[in-house]
Amino acid sequence: MLLSLTAIIAGFALLVWSADRFVEGAAATANHMGMPPLLIGMVIVGFGTSAPEMVVSAIAALDGSTGLAIGNAYGSNIANTGLILGMTALFVPLAVHSKIVRKELPLLLVISCLTGAFLWNNDLARWEAMVLLAGFFGLIIWTIISALRGSGDAVESEIEQELQEHDMPLGRALFWLAAGLALLLVSSRMLVWGAVNVATALGVSDLIIGLTIVALGTSLPELAATVIAARKGEHDIAIGNVVGSNMFNLLAVVGIAGAIAPLQNVPTEVITRDWPMVVGLTVALFVFAYGFRGREGRINRFEGAALLLAYLGYNAYLILEITSAASGG
Repeated sequence: MLLSLTAIIAGFALLVWSADRFVEGAAATANHMGMPPLLIGMVIVGFGTSAPEMVVSAIAALDGSTGLAIGNAYGSNIANTGLILGMTALFVPLAVHSKIVRKELPLLLVISCLTGAFLWNNDLARWEAMVLLAGFFGLIIWTIISALRGSGDAVESEIEQELQEHDMPLGRALFWLAAGLALLLVSSRMLVWGAVNVATALGVSDLIIGLTIVALGTSLPELAATVIAARKGEHDIAIGNVVGSNMFNLLAVVGIAGAIAPLQNVPTEVITRDWPMVVGLTVALFVFAYGFRGREGRINRFEGAALLLAYLGYNAYLILEITSAASGG
């Protein structure tokens, strides 16, 4: 147990650090190649912040840990919306100026419903996983088109400022791109191994571990990026990071896991407990941040507190289940 806990802690630390280096290296490399700033922010950074979830779920699927693969994806979305946006808005109310972010909000809701429909029979067939991956590539294409057409969007100036602050020589950018990816693989392997062993020792499902410990750990890059952006007044980046990451999680993370190994006997709790939480938080985010009747979307402190309380309540329920399972109740 001690070795497994050490692997989890070390894996988390290395995962967060390597993800940050990977994103910075990828963004700087793309910038040197002349890629438009808006495209870098929406595609390169969005993909990079979801890289930990993708790698962890892929490794979990290879190991046959279906619950861990699904739990990581759904748990990360719950953490992104409830914990990260909720906590951020509690201290810095977030306003949505970007038309692109507003277009992504209803799309995220549709994607959330689609993944639930595929998992409704407690299985994710390979063809369903391929549909999700096709949707992911379609999302990338749509994002590229939106970025190329979105010159002058409110989020563009925020991204340009970030790129200037994190500029680095091309050689160093390529080094961190490669090293960050390699370390992501190593840290994810450590994390999955430790998490599965701890779940077995405690007598709880790998789904619960994926929804709690692993999801929180793989969401730390988004937490850091969102808080830093909000403190700088870059509200559209703060919300856009979470919305983009959530779409990537549902399409790419679940899709990659299912394509590697069809997910069979998915726990019923995923549909009865976890998926409704994902959809509920997504609906709340849409209502808060979209902006109706010409009004600007905004997540105020009260709404941030509501998101955070929903996240804490959900995790308190999961902890009760863990305690009950550990005590044999």
